[in-house]
Amino acid sequence: MRGIGKTTLAKFVYNINFKRYKGSSFLENIKEHSKQTNGLVQIQKKLLSDVLNGKRVKVGNISEGIIKIEDALSSKRVLLVFDDVDHVEQLDAVLRMQGQFCPGSKIIITTSHAALLNASHQAIKVHNLETFSSNESLELFSWHAFGQDHPEKDYMELSERVVNLSGGLPLALKILGSSLSGKSTVVWESALNKLEAIPNGEILNKLKISYDSLQDEHDRSLFLHIACFFIGMEKDVIVRILDSCGFYTIVGIQNLIDRCLVTIDEYNKVHMHYMIRDMGRGIVHLESKEPGERSRLWNHKDSFKVLKEKNGTQTIEGLVLNMGMHPAYCTPSRNSNEVTLETDAFASMHKLRLLQLSHVRLIGRYKEFPTKLRWLYWNEFPFDYLPNDLTLESLVVLEMCYSSLRQVWKGKKYLPSLKILNLSNSHRLTGTPDFSHVPNVESLILKDCTNLVDVESIGDLKKLVYLNMEDCKNIRKLPKNIFMLKFLETLIISGCSSLNEFPVEMGKMESLKVLQGDGVPIYCLLTTIVEVKLQPRKNPETYWTSYLPCNLVELSLSDCNLSDYDFPRGFGNLFSLQRLNLSCNPISSLPDCIRGLKRLEELSFSQCTRLESLRGLPPVAELIVNGCTSLETVAFQSMSYQPKIILDESNYKLVEIEHYFKLEHIERVDERMINLLSLGKLKATETIMMDSTLHVFKTWMKSRMHPIQGLNEYGIFSTFLPGNEVPGRFSRRSSTQSSISLTVPIRGHLKIQGLNVFSVYAKSNSDSPKNINANVESIPNPIVTAVKFSNENGKNLKWVYVPSFFGVPDYGKDMVWLSHWGLLGSQLLDRGDRVTVSVFTRFEFQVKKYGIQVVYEQEKKMSTREDRIDTSQSNMVLQDDYEAADVISFPIDALFSPSVIAGDFSEPDKVMSGTYFLSNRPEEIVVYRWLWFDDFVTDVEENIGERTDVENLEEEHDGDTKFGDNGSTSRQREGGKAFNFGWNYVVSIFTTTKKIIWKATPDNFRCGGTEGY
Repeated sequence: MRGIGKTTLAKFVYNINFKRYKGSSFLENIKEHSKQTNGLVQIQKKLLSDVLNGKRVKVGNISEGIIKIEDALSSKRVLLVFDDVDHVEQLDAVLRMQGQFCPGSKIIITTSHAALLNASHQAIKVHNLETFSSNESLELFSWHAFGQDHPEKDYMELSERVVNLSGGLPLALKILGSSLSGKSTVVWESALNKLEAIPNGEILNKLKISYDSLQDEHDRSLFLHIACFFIGMEKDVIVRILDSCGFYTIVGIQNLIDRCLVTIDEYNKVHMHYMIRDMGRGIVHLESKEPGERSRLWNHKDSFKVLKEKNGTQTIEGLVLNMGMHPAYCTPSRNSNEVTLETDAFASMHKLRLLQLSHVRLIGRYKEFPTKLRWLYWNEFPFDYLPNDLTLESLVVLEMCYSSLRQVWKGKKYLPSLKILNLSNSHRLTGTPDFSHVPNVESLILKDCTNLVDVESIGDLKKLVYLNMEDCKNIRKLPKNIFMLKFLETLIISGCSSLNEFPVEMGKMESLKVLQGDGVPIYCLLTTIVEVKLQPRKNPETYWTSYLPCNLVELSLSDCNLSDYDFPRGFGNLFSLQRLNLSCNPISSLPDCIRGLKRLEELSFSQCTRLESLRGLPPVAELIVNGCTSLETVAFQSMSYQPKIILDESNYKLVEIEHYFKLEHIERVDERMINLLSLGKLKATETIMMDSTLHVFKTWMKSRMHPIQGLNEYGIFSTFLPGNEVPGRFSRRSSTQSSISLTVPIRGHLKIQGLNVFSVYAKSNSDSPKNINANVESIPNPIVTAVKFSNENGKNLKWVYVPSFFGVPDYGKDMVWLSHWGLLGSQLLDRGDRVTVSVFTRFEFQVKKYGIQVVYEQEKKMSTREDRIDTSQSNMVLQDDYEAADVISFPIDALFSPSVIAGDFSEPDKVMSGTYFLSNRPEEIVVYRWLWFDDFVTDVEENIGERTDVENLEEEHDGDTKFGDNGSTSRQREGGKAFNFGWNYVVSIFTTTKKIIWKATPDNFRCGGTEGY
């Protein structure tokens, strides 16, 4: 997407990293430069000149340039940025030899054409840019409008209107801020009123570049159709409609996605940024000054005028009219004549294919109505049935939601092309129509037709794939021959509370994949009431599950009053089930039948208030247990990967999620752990205030005092104690150093049991950072520990641990965090290894002291021995030279992979060189959010204390340097520091960058590529 900040962000990353490479080049605006005479050759010359320190190189043609680039880059680490690439030949000219690049080289590509990144270039990582949040937008706008990070007092409401109009687009915020700067509030008010009616031309012209870059008229026309009529609609419905209009919709939409003009959400709906939408509609608006001569009418005033004056032409392909938006409709004194239109207003619209009407009453004969309609959406259709003279033989989609229909049509209606019929919320409808002349319907939607009773004719729809009868509360039985619908894949009967028969033949429906029966009385699933009474419940073969189709992929039985006794031992033949919803049922534990569902991916027990334990869960990808107020324990059969678990504040009794955490009263903690940490004299009756990094636990954690707890997660045991008295024998402790280190001594044949680490912290009296590491910002937890194992043989293992729960000291009081890092049975730590520990806090907290102790185990009798720490050897080592060997070889993806984030500290089979981030909030490991993380993953002994606040970086840059295209610090603060992970990838940033992994240092700024080629 244009204007979202790709180039600005790439410049920022380039500026703070280029000096660490032997060569660098920022090739800006490649798209435009490549259009010039010998443009690609000039780009190659610019690249060679940059990486060869200004040396001019003769290049006769592209092939020669490729060879010379390979020679120049094969022996040196380089940082390259290719900005605004839009064609694969541009990448080939500079990247065809990417396999010959020196290891450690980094390449960033910015593009609005995502398909380019699916080419053959190896190891491409795509990062999508998001629009700004409201707060970020307001800050960026304020820098351009007021020269500060917030609006002036009298301009706050006006500024918020601008932010809403911008849609979070940096380009729009920059242009609008600059144009309004220094103007009075009266001018602002007038300008905003104009913007709401007429979008800013400068912004739209820049956005139009993406539209102009579409390869043919087909894709341009498709884009305009979507911009005018289909935003927010399901992609499958759009495909049905536009395919019938002669479009190749699937490939066309993909082309629009690749150009960042549209997006598809998780519900398969098509979306478009509203400024992109306005750009498309502006193109249509320029077709003619007269609305009736334009190809598409989406503006309700224009549509009403054309129909009222009957001056529409055959140019019109689509029209939208919502009389609810018309002033006459909203006037209390209106009468029916004021809002009535005539059918012959459509007489000249011979090319009309798309018609969307709401609250519209048409009078007259429908013989003049367009006969080539493909899509008719008529919300609140005012008549009892479709007019007999309304010809709809070409219609593919008919949507009449909230209609006044009593019957859809009288007698028989010939609709040979109809694929989708949506009559939702037609509350007067009592029966489905005669479908004998409607042979191709694939989707029938009758949702919330509350008076619908007779649905027998549905059995005639032999090609039906999707049937939705949700909340049809008066339906008592399904069509008798519904089991003969050989193509039916989805059946939704949720809310059909009067349903009392369920055909026994339903089990024969091999095509059925999705069955949603929420709120349906469970006895109706046993075929008929008579059969239920005759069949003994003790016979497992007569359970309701045996009557379900064997190929079900999704089954939803929420609020069906299912108890523990209503489930069989096994789910029989439902071996394909992937999604199961048992929400709002009186279940107390995991039904045995669920344990054997090996393909299950999503499992929901939401609002099961009696549920106490879920043990033996299959390895699902998503577990939903919000609202389970009695739930205490969650445990899985295996943990091949970390599932997503959805909780909320009502889960206040939850104390254990296996492989996540276990929280237990200190009195119930294993005696061996009590001895390891010398907690035998602890008063278990003491209470502390606690908090959690897990958002769902925050409210109930903070609302009460808690007894001292033991926390188990990642193979680490932690407890938080009030005061500053540290149990155990930590004889040498640090209160001044950024880190403390020790070399593990030889203790005969004693095995290393683990590490004990303590820290004493308190709330700071200052609003500014005053920590052992003063550069730490925005830590999501008051206190975090980093541990590193290293030796002369190249061992380089680091762990950064953020506990899920932590103690909160009162003002003026101290808190002790005591933890044991289990190592027994692992080979992670050997004699002679060096152990380095650092402790970090948020700026409102202060670490007072901390220490480390190696714990050993004898063969028969366990004992602990202290290892004295010589703080004279704990001084920070700062290193200025960052060579390839300094770059961590741990794969980037592993940082975000569940096996690393959720893996135990002590699991040797999952450990390789690199940094392990131990937290239950991996989604917040975002480079431009947690600035402190860079200090953790860089060598604790090398770089801590070397950082400079991002706000100071701009002051250090050379006088002739240009930082990006805007003067705001909104994106700077998100981009100040980055992960210290080495990579050999070609990295592409094309629409948003939330996870760029980089080893960054605050060098002086420089922005290459600002000069011509």
